[in-house]
Amino acid sequence: MIFFIFYRGLQNSNIYTPTIQNEKSIPNFNAKVFETDKIINSTQIFEKEKFYLLNIWASWCVPCRDEHSYLIELSNKKNLKIIGLNYKDDVKKAKNFLEELSNPYNTIITDKNGTIAVEWGAYGVPETFLIYNRKIVKKIIGPLNQSSLLEIEGLVK
Repeated sequence: MIFFIFYRGLQNSNIYTPTIQNEKSIPNFNAKVFETDKIINSTQIFEKEKFYLLNIWASWCVPCRDEHSYLIELSNKKNLKIIGLNYKDDVKKAKNFLEELSNPYNTIITDKNGTIAVEWGAYGVPETFLIYNRKIVKKIIGPLNQSSLLEIEGLVK
């Protein structure tokens, strides 16, 4: 009997993996457009009937550098727009990051104090959200990789 209880305990993982409810609406927010003084509302960024990838990134984030090639590859998809949320970053360093690695983003908004990322339910950087019809279809915690790239490509076909 004790062996059975021990065996069942091994079957249950203690690792917490955050999940997201399918089809959760995106938050309504205002944000500053990167390198401008223009303020934009989320309803102006995310249109209905279109796929978007919101990628939370920063120049100081090493995993963001690791995932960047996957964002570049996804930026070639005609039916997907990539929105960058620059998180708690220095504008000059962020600009240098994009000049060095190339800019995959259709639009970049800034989140100087991290409140927008919190509204999205982000735990850190990088995090990526696939959006369709202003609803979150998929949340990816951590850097994009080959597996997540293939999953995103499959969902936006």
